[in-house]
Amino acid sequence: MREVAFIKRNKDKWLAFEQATSGKIKKNPDDLAGLYVQLINDLSFAQTYYPKSKTVIYLNHLAASAFQQIYKTKRTDKNQLIDFFKTEVPLLIRENKRFLIYAFTLFFVSVSLGVLSATYDDSFVRLILGDQYVDMTLDNIKGGDPVAVYKSGSNWGSFIGITMNNLQVGLKCFVYGITGGLGTAYIMLHNGIMLGSFQTFFGQQGVLWESVRGIWIHGSMEIFAIVIEAMAGLILGFGILFPGTLSRLQSFKNSMKTGLKIWISTIPFTISAGFLEGFITRYSNSMPNVVSVGIILLTLSCISWYYLIYPFRYDHIKSADT
Repeated sequence: MREVAFIKRNKDKWLAFEQATSGKIKKNPDDLAGLYVQLINDLSFAQTYYPKSKTVIYLNHLAASAFQQIYKTKRTDKNQLIDFFKTEVPLLIRENKRFLIYAFTLFFVSVSLGVLSATYDDSFVRLILGDQYVDMTLDNIKGGDPVAVYKSGSNWGSFIGITMNNLQVGLKCFVYGITGGLGTAYIMLHNGIMLGSFQTFFGQQGVLWESVRGIWIHGSMEIFAIVIEAMAGLILGFGILFPGTLSRLQSFKNSMKTGLKIWISTIPFTISAGFLEGFITRYSNSMPNVVSVGIILLTLSCISWYYLIYPFRYDHIKSADT
């Protein structure tokens, strides 16, 4: 569709939406939320087919200015926490889906670099993971328990320590976006390369399956959450570098608020991953394969559904609820 036809088809809807959010026309907040979803669809279409057009700038500005007004006027009888996870976060993920793609692309590239480097350079794993960790893991493999490192410490001690560390890494992944996204990209590259070389190392020792069924019990949600936190950091960095029609300060505030909400949404998954690592992973070598694989698939399905499927089915869900 040509841009002129696209504008002609939708301009009345956009103007009506603009008047409604400015208070010139009264509309039910739930109706406005439904219109907002349509606006995001139009924005995504324009970003795809007319990326350098002023239409993208206009729609982006309209969506950004409308979001807070819509959701601060929604019915107060709703549980705000439920509404945050059920409505706000999915819409933010949908609105910023290109950053979701960027984050996953960066993750897969960095993991691939780790795999290739560990495959073609025997010293790379020691460089990345350290001699002490590699030697300890080799001893564990010889002892018949490749993931014995996860059995050290008490259940609660491991859970708390691991969770605090993962929350810290995730927060850095988001906050370092203030460097224009470079800090976020560095953390993702570092963690992805470590993961790729780590799994390649286990494969070279002939215990890849033993490592997968143990590590990914908690790793599915832990690693996935870091990718989403990287998305939040990239949003922050983009808002600083490319303010569009907004002032740089206002763009920074908007991107900081958006990124912060997305980062907060990962906290339950990070805590769940820490619980699994502290209480479940240590028993991975003694549980049946069907149990360990079932836990991995269940955790991966839950977090994948929330961030990759639910936000993009929101039109259907909204209509079913109202």
